Amino acid sequence: MVGFVIVSHSENLAKSVVELTSIMAPSARIAPAGGMDDGGFGTSFEKIQAAIESVYSDDGVLVLVDLGSAVMTTEMVIEMFGEKKVEMVDCPLVEGAVVATIDAVGGMSFEDIKTALAGVGKAKKF
Repeated sequence: MVGFVIVSHSENLAKSVVELTSIMAPSARIAPAGGMDDGGFGTSFEKIQAAIESVYSDDGVLVLVDLGSAVMTTEMVIEMFGEKKVEMVDCPLVEGAVVATIDAVGGMSFEDIKTALAGVGKAKKF
């Protein structure tokens, strides 16, 4: 099953997104990587790396990020994974995480989930 990592500048936000997805897709492989190692706001290379490693399988890992430096830090982490199937996706954090984890639990492939996430930001909420 495809794994997921939620990267946020806030530890609480990353954990809350994972908590929400666990209600909708309890068997999903998802890990938070939020905040700095000291609990402050920011992004941590080490937290992102550990989160990816914790959910990695040959099916791959997709990383969803909140904004700004989360993208830059995640890009650096992904580089160290070399040829392994680890990629970042550009989609709304909460909606993307819910859609992606439900799709993964339903058996969708890495590529199919990426394709589905490309349209998540275009969906109207009302």
